[in-house]
Amino acid sequence: MSEEQPEQPGGACPARTDRDLAAACCEGDREAFGELVTRHQDRAFNLAFRLTGSHDDAADAVQEAFLKAYRAMPTFRRESAFYTWLFRIVVNEVRSRRRFQAVRPTAFSLDEQRGPTEALGDRRSTPPEETASLAERKRIVEQALRSLEFDDREIIVLRDIEGRTYEEIAGALGCPKGTVKSKLHRARMALKEVLIPRLGKE
Repeated sequence: MSEEQPEQPGGACPARTDRDLAAACCEGDREAFGELVTRHQDRAFNLAFRLTGSHDDAADAVQEAFLKAYRAMPTFRRESAFYTWLFRIVVNEVRSRRRFQAVRPTAFSLDEQRGPTEALGDRRSTPPEETASLAERKRIVEQALRSLEFDDREIIVLRDIEGRTYEEIAGALGCPKGTVKSKLHRARMALKEVLIPRLGKE
C-alpha cells in the first residue's frame, strides 16, 4: 500500500488520494485537510516521539507541524508524496524546538510505559514465543536509541526506521548527501556500542 492511496475494505469506492485531498485543501476544503491529519497523524507522532523521547514534546511538535503544513499547503508540490513533505516539516519543528529548549537538557525515561504506535518490525504471522522475544528486542533498541546524542538518534530514525532516502534526509537536515552518509555511519557505530552489551553478542 502506497503513501498516497489507502486501502478500502469490502471493495468500497477508493478513498481520495493525498494529492486529491491536498488539491481540495488548497481550494478551501478544511475537511480534506482533516482527512490528511487523520491519515498521517500516527506516523508523524511516531517520528516525533522517536526523535524527542517525550510524548508531550512529540504531541506539541506534531500539532504545530500540522498547523504549519495547513498554512503552507499552497507551496506543496503535488508531484511528491504528502508524507514526504510533511515529514520534513515535523523534523524541522522538532529541531527548532530543540534549539529553543537547549537551555534545559531533555530527560529520557528508560521506563516509558507508552511508546510509538508502530512496531520496529513486522509482526505478521509471528509465533507467540517469537513475539515476546521481538518485543524485548524492540524495547532494548528503543532504550538504546534514547541514550544516543540527538544528532545520532535523529539520523538513525530518519534512515533506518523511517526509511527516508539520503536525498530526503539531506533536504530535511540541510546538509550534503555525503554528510548524511558519514553521520549515519558514526551513529550506527554509536548505537552498536550501546546494543552489544545489552543484547549480549558481538
